[in-house]
Amino acid sequence: MAQREAVHNPPPAGPSAPDYATGRNVDAATRETLEDYTLRFAPRHYRRWGPGVVAVSALGGIAYLADFAIGANIGIAYGTTNALWGIAIFAVVVLLTGFPLAYYAARYNLDLDLVTRGSGFGYYGSVVTNVIFATFTFIFFALEGAIMAQGLELGLGIPLWLGYALSTVLIFPLVIYGMKALATLQVWTTPLWLVLMVLPFGYLLISHPESVGDFFAYQGEDGTAPSVGSALLAAGVCLSLIAQIAEQIDYLRFMPPKTAANRRRWWAAVLLAGPGWVLFGAAKQVIGLFLAVYLIANVADSAAIANQPVHQFLEIYQDVVPAWLAMTLAVVLVVISQVKINVTNAYSGSLAWTNSFTRVTGHYPGRLVFLGVNLLIALVLMEANMFDFLNTILGFYANCGIAWVVVVASDIAINKYLLGISPKEPEFRRGMLYAVNPVGFASMLISAGVSILVFFGGLGETLRPYSPLVAIVLALVLPPVFAVATRGRWYLRRTDDGIDLPMYDQDGNPSDQVLTCHVCGQDYERPDMAACQAHGAHICSLCLSTDRTGEHVLPEQQPARVIQPAAISEPTR
Repeated sequence: MAQREAVHNPPPAGPSAPDYATGRNVDAATRETLEDYTLRFAPRHYRRWGPGVVAVSALGGIAYLADFAIGANIGIAYGTTNALWGIAIFAVVVLLTGFPLAYYAARYNLDLDLVTRGSGFGYYGSVVTNVIFATFTFIFFALEGAIMAQGLELGLGIPLWLGYALSTVLIFPLVIYGMKALATLQVWTTPLWLVLMVLPFGYLLISHPESVGDFFAYQGEDGTAPSVGSALLAAGVCLSLIAQIAEQIDYLRFMPPKTAANRRRWWAAVLLAGPGWVLFGAAKQVIGLFLAVYLIANVADSAAIANQPVHQFLEIYQDVVPAWLAMTLAVVLVVISQVKINVTNAYSGSLAWTNSFTRVTGHYPGRLVFLGVNLLIALVLMEANMFDFLNTILGFYANCGIAWVVVVASDIAINKYLLGISPKEPEFRRGMLYAVNPVGFASMLISAGVSILVFFGGLGETLRPYSPLVAIVLALVLPPVFAVATRGRWYLRRTDDGIDLPMYDQDGNPSDQVLTCHVCGQDYERPDMAACQAHGAHICSLCLSTDRTGEHVLPEQQPARVIQPAAISEPTR
């Protein structure tokens, strides 16, 4: 109960909490980012949730029904055996690549963009990955919104075009208030969602055991035989979800400090809500395929709707309860699922767009502006009926998502911990990083570019199914190659941020010492601050980002440091 109360009650005012009642002329950007730390390190005074609440909130965001549609689509296209192999490949890749990203974000309380900056991309180099992530959020917002519109049309007779608009407008007010509101929503809606989703599937297994045999015998609409190529094509579609780890991290960055007392609960939450999300996602894909095969085999004229989750659940509910109640339950399930995931899509997308725009222009227009932009793009996709070319969209996008996530994972796991070339402690502040680091930036462009070329048959039809494998291999191998070739030259522009206070406490957690930014007049914790070049005082990371003249940015240290393995030391654990 104590953890749940922490979600509803704001952190108490104290010496480390920003004071809105002082009458200081606080910039609008500062006010807004203090709520959810849009572009910042998430400070300790704000992270008042326990590991369990953070994990439940993060996992609440994977309540989407797109997995059911994806599993059905790849099964119908390639058959059950190929689809299952594809799902298995997808799960293994996400588990392996998601772990270092989730650990880094939870340990150092940074979102994936801030992690990406110091993991081989540079201060401006990571802007391209923000665009990739923002694309992920509006693609899947559109997919989830389309599923919700199908439910509204089926249950309430609302035309699809109007359903698309309603599913978009509904989300906007729910995302305004950031992490506090999202955590509350996810915690309280998850039990009902679980009941509505799991019970129909269990009923089907018990009442129609023959459906299991039909499921494993299904070879797709074209009778596709098991093959490596078909399994990899299926995996490519599933791997479009690899960027979901970034949305998990938008919650995991609010994890409490890792201590000896909470060590087990901390690790369990990070593993389950970080890379562990894929276990739930893979299970939903299998269930989606199972339900689709059941409909095709047992319900007349169902081939055209077998990949639509609302119809999948409606048919099973009708076996259990009266038709009116079945329709009600199906619509409720769809609405709850879509709201749970699309608040996360909208929230994370607005962060990504805002972060990129602020860095490039030095101007902070407000997160809500880009919340509107993200929702508008998603609405256009829905009105264009993206369901008709879903596999192509997801297969193409997967190559970009894989390239980004695997490159960052490779830099953390290999360059930081194995080779010791990349600094182990993350860095994200302007002035401390070079504009672009070729280690990650070039690796991602090459791996994404080559895999997209393969995806569209540019290197021959024989290699076409292997585009996700090409992306994975190149993104894994190129970062250490570039790191060794450049000897770590482009990781850090400076090693001294001008503040003579430790960055980490005795447990290796980011320090909670408070300093005042002389530009905006607000108090921030040590990891979010740097020395100001012009005034010799302290300045926060957002004020550095919005400094158009560069007068506050510390100069490059000369000679530039070349990272050597012996120079790397990990903070005390």
